Amino acid sequence: MTIFTLVLYVAIAALILTVLVGVVFKSHKSWLMTFLQNFCGSLFIFSGYVKAIDPLGTAFKMEQYFSEFNFTFKETAFKFLAPIFPWMSEHSLAISVAMIVFEIVLGVMLLLGSRAKLTAWLFLLLVVFFTILTGFTYLTGYVPDGVNFFEFGKWGPYVETNMKVTDCGCFGDFLKLKPKVSFMKDVFLLIPSLFFVFKHKDMHQLFSRRVRTILVWAIALLFLVFCVRNYSWNEPIVDFRPFKTGTDIRAAKAHEEEVASNVKITHYRMTNKATGQVVTIPYEQYIKEFKNYPKEEWAFEQIKTEPESEPTKISDFDISDNEGNNMTEEILNYEGYSFMVTAYKLKKLEDKTTRSAVVNDTIFAVDTVMLEGSDSMALVKKVESIQPHNLAMEVYTFDEQYQNLFSRIINPVMDAAQQAGFKVFAVTNPEDPAAVDDFRHATQSDYPFYVADDLLLKTIQRSNPGVVLWKDGKIVQKWHFKKLPSFEEIKTNYLK
Repeated sequence: MTIFTLVLYVAIAALILTVLVGVVFKSHKSWLMTFLQNFCGSLFIFSGYVKAIDPLGTAFKMEQYFSEFNFTFKETAFKFLAPIFPWMSEHSLAISVAMIVFEIVLGVMLLLGSRAKLTAWLFLLLVVFFTILTGFTYLTGYVPDGVNFFEFGKWGPYVETNMKVTDCGCFGDFLKLKPKVSFMKDVFLLIPSLFFVFKHKDMHQLFSRRVRTILVWAIALLFLVFCVRNYSWNEPIVDFRPFKTGTDIRAAKAHEEEVASNVKITHYRMTNKATGQVVTIPYEQYIKEFKNYPKEEWAFEQIKTEPESEPTKISDFDISDNEGNNMTEEILNYEGYSFMVTAYKLKKLEDKTTRSAVVNDTIFAVDTVMLEGSDSMALVKKVESIQPHNLAMEVYTFDEQYQNLFSRIINPVMDAAQQAGFKVFAVTNPEDPAAVDDFRHATQSDYPFYVADDLLLKTIQRSNPGVVLWKDGKIVQKWHFKKLPSFEEIKTNYLK
């Protein structure tokens, strides 16, 4: 689905609702106002609903925004605002749920015509907020590395890789929009939002004021519970991500790599940093003349052929052990069943302790000896002394409740799987190897821990921790830790 087909479907739904309001309820005052109420209300309800299916996805996106805002503001005259963003990042989930429920409720209020003046102003404020987010996402494409967003005089030509947040998350993982498209969508929504503010008296109103109020509060409570269910009690009820159950990750990754290899550079577009002159030449010509365009004077942009399909996070599926050995092929090519425990964040406590360990320091001496039966000499290394000394080692401590998720829920099932001969391993984000080792010992996890990008792990599974069942490169099933069945149940239902 594209944004254009989505808008078309919403417009059709809005048209049907407009006819109902005008013909059946006879509540309209202005056909245009009623249509815009129904269009914007339906769009906000749908946008909020697909995010409510996966509120953690929105929270992760907001963390990215807050991180970039913190970095951007702390280097400007507005640096007094910077400390609020780390706090907001820590509470991104609560903020995201509140924003999602608010968006849905606002859509319902538009459909009902509830509190017309208040609804009009709230809609305008929310659209302005969304426009700031999507505008920041898009406009950072003009900001080169090492340049602050507010240093407008140092902006350069638009380069997609300059963007720090590459997707606004307006429709969650249901529909990915290019930053420019997303920004223009919100700019367009400013038109009806201003119309609502100045013409709110023309809004239609359905039912009595009391019924409207009851409906608004009931829907707010319903979707609050729905959001909590989709992050606290289980995996999202619908999986819009590429790592959904039943996906052949090995085949999909191979296909995406093949598609990427078929993309060719056709031209180079170069912009003179001093004059702004833009020159576009074929790739073959650039190879011959690149010395005429020194990097100190020109900014470069590659123009490539369009890929057959857009890459997904499957392209980034890359897992290694703590020593850097790549384990991806071994995992994807394993023909039998295997259990992967995902933990995108090991919840450590801030305070670290130290323990003393005795380490033997061996001192060697090198001497020369005459080889028997010849005139040759040889160097011989021998132990001269062994001196024990104490070495202070950092010991990581972890949240006890989080440890218990492994020791009491995950590990009993994984131990049974290993005893039955099945492969078990865990994947976490790249931590200090000592921290991972301390966690493994603290939870008595008798299986290896590998590392992968935390964004990849968050995409594979929202639960932290969670379990993924693999077979021959395919995802057979995924479980939230609260819904993990016993090994006997897994064996009966899945290990066939």
